[in-house]
Amino acid sequence: MPSVAPGSHAPTTPTTPVPPVPQPRGLRANPWLTLTAVAFGLFMVGLDGSVVSIANPEIGRDLHASTADLQWVTNSYLLALAAALILGGKLGDRFGRRTFYLVGVAGFTLASVAIGLAGSIEGVIAFRAAQGFFGALLMPNTLGMLRAVFPPKRFGMAVGIWAMVSSVSTALGPIVGGLLVEHVNWESVFYVNAPVGVLALVFSAVVLPQTRNSAAAGERFDVPGVALLALGLLAVVFGVVKGETWGWTSAGTLGAIGGGAAVLLLFALHETRVASPLLPMRLFRNPALTIGTVITALNFFVLLGVIFFVMLYLQNVRGFTPVEAGVRTLPLSLASVVASPLGAVLTDRFGPRLTMPLGMALQAVACWVMLGWTAQSSYGVMWPPFVALGLGVGMVMASSSEAVVGNAPVSDGGVAGGLQATALQIGGALGTSVLVSLISGRAGSTLTGELTGAGVPGPVAEGLYEARDAVAMGVAPVSPGLPGGLRAAVVDGSHQAFMNGVHTAVLVAGVLCVLGAVVAAVGVRRAHRVAP
Repeated sequence: MPSVAPGSHAPTTPTTPVPPVPQPRGLRANPWLTLTAVAFGLFMVGLDGSVVSIANPEIGRDLHASTADLQWVTNSYLLALAAALILGGKLGDRFGRRTFYLVGVAGFTLASVAIGLAGSIEGVIAFRAAQGFFGALLMPNTLGMLRAVFPPKRFGMAVGIWAMVSSVSTALGPIVGGLLVEHVNWESVFYVNAPVGVLALVFSAVVLPQTRNSAAAGERFDVPGVALLALGLLAVVFGVVKGETWGWTSAGTLGAIGGGAAVLLLFALHETRVASPLLPMRLFRNPALTIGTVITALNFFVLLGVIFFVMLYLQNVRGFTPVEAGVRTLPLSLASVVASPLGAVLTDRFGPRLTMPLGMALQAVACWVMLGWTAQSSYGVMWPPFVALGLGVGMVMASSSEAVVGNAPVSDGGVAGGLQATALQIGGALGTSVLVSLISGRAGSTLTGELTGAGVPGPVAEGLYEARDAVAMGVAPVSPGLPGGLRAAVVDGSHQAFMNGVHTAVLVAGVLCVLGAVVAAVGVRRAHRVAP
């Protein structure tokens, strides 16, 4: 016999009429048009998340910004996005996913134009935070709408295409950013969102149906939950993004992450005690959903962390321009195009217990092949791990999205989408910060030895230790006055120290991928045995 949720009202008699739910008609009845519409917004947010790294040097030169200022160009966006993603999904579930998707697209577009017009680094940082907030309204409702309009048998394929758009937009960021920065200006990196945003608004207004959780209309909104979740996520993400600068064992880093974790625990306790929670804890009773959330974070930990140091390697060690470096990573994008729908088909047939471990295993292989990279590796050694990484990322995106959003009730589709997007953003922030820290530590500890081994005199090598931060970014500390032989030795030693750091980072990432594959294989299989 079905139970009545707290705060709800049972019908007074069995014959109480139930008003019919209006069904979308015409263009709004076509789920594939819905998928096309949300792909516009998703592509815009995904592209913007990775394109800014290419524009940052030009922003710094044009606006006379410090390195700390440029870090906040990225961090303000990331903090606002991570803090509001679950809220954006909940608002869509309750008040209309189409409404908040359109608000998100409009706000993101306007904030993008405002960044280009800001004229100061403070304005850029502020409008980047606005971009992040509106992105948080947009992203979770893309998956929420797909969950509402696609039948279960086709939802996996829809998620596969969604994952493909997300992966490709992230991977294409360096190429698009490089072309715009080289041939136009850094402002064009943000202005390009204007035509995409306008097209997305017009098309979405015509084809998107309104979907919401109508049962939640009379519920009290969980304002304390919103405040606790935002505060906890802000503290954790802030500690993560500052960990590489402050040191992972510093009081500031540990205090921010530990304090944020404590607030999140308080949030979880609060959610179990309210009738209408922001994030229903019952969702985590499904092991596939819980494991899918963890694997989503690990997937983007590897993807964004690896892309970050690969771009440093291609540009600073190998000397390619941003566009040349971006073109050389195209195999990653193309592989993800193939893997996302393939992963969706395999997930539909065999479940995520096959595709999640397979995708993580492919990423582990990609990482360990990179252990053979040197400062002079040919492109024939580079592209195979790009293909393996793209295949793994695309497959995991499709299967983890199905595991998270597909295992949530349709009424909680937006919240589940926000949960997955939050895991994705935190995983990406951790990947960039942790892997860069590993590279920095290993490059610094081996720099003096590599320099002397390359033929640099001991006193000179010890003096160059002060340039270890530049070496950790792949930059050799050479000056125009150095003799030719000494200059070549400094370059060789510095690049070898950087590669030592890269090898440490990919070794750790590969081990984490294997652990993720094992957890997914064991845990999701159990979930499928006990699932009704």
